[in-house]
Amino acid sequence: MKLIFIRHGEPNYEIDSLTEKGWREAEYLSQRTSSWNITDIYCSPLGRARDTASATLKKMNREAAICNWLREFNAPVLNPETGEKGIPWDLMPAYLNQHPELFDLNAWHQNPDMSAGNLKENYEYVTGELDSLLAGYGYNREGYFYRTNNETHRDDVIVCFCHLGITCALISHLINTTPHQLWQGFCLAPTSVTILGTEERKTGEAYFRCQVMGDTSHLLMNHEPVSIYASFTEPFQG
Repeated sequence: MKLIFIRHGEPNYEIDSLTEKGWREAEYLSQRTSSWNITDIYCSPLGRARDTASATLKKMNREAAICNWLREFNAPVLNPETGEKGIPWDLMPAYLNQHPELFDLNAWHQNPDMSAGNLKENYEYVTGELDSLLAGYGYNREGYFYRTNNETHRDDVIVCFCHLGITCALISHLINTTPHQLWQGFCLAPTSVTILGTEERKTGEAYFRCQVMGDTSHLLMNHEPVSIYASFTEPFQG
């Protein structure tokens, strides 16, 4: 199986849609995705994700299944610097150095600032929904891997149009690490493509492995700059 996460185009958050540049990004993205042999397409219910998907869906004459759990990850945590709640991927990187438990697969959610909200509950909800989806293709979660059988859809290509935070949360579950390591360690630019493939090196046991992370080659090939959204430094434009 190939599981592909696509972040929405450059957002206009005020109207939950795309900027003029974001619409161009979605068009260039569709030139790439519409040539794929896609089994199923899923999409966040939020406007910026649906608008991004619309160009691909139109070219392919397809529809996407709208999944509420693919909306942007909504689990505010306490920001110790401001004393207010905010999104967990906006914490300063130095915070992780002071709290090594955030790197512990079994303890990251026990951090006092993280447990001040509903982070653990929301994480378990969205990853549980992902596991339910994968079970429909014959991949059944068992510990840290997915059990397969003769009914498993090994050649399927699944595409999800969604958001940065939720993508990192879901991938952390698939590759068995903490979400903080992805939230703080990876930048997913608007319309970037992230691809995970299943590897079944032992019959009946499949693991997800990231093959591509945050690729924006469809933009660069069309001389469209990579957006700075999600990054605190200018993206590489080469």
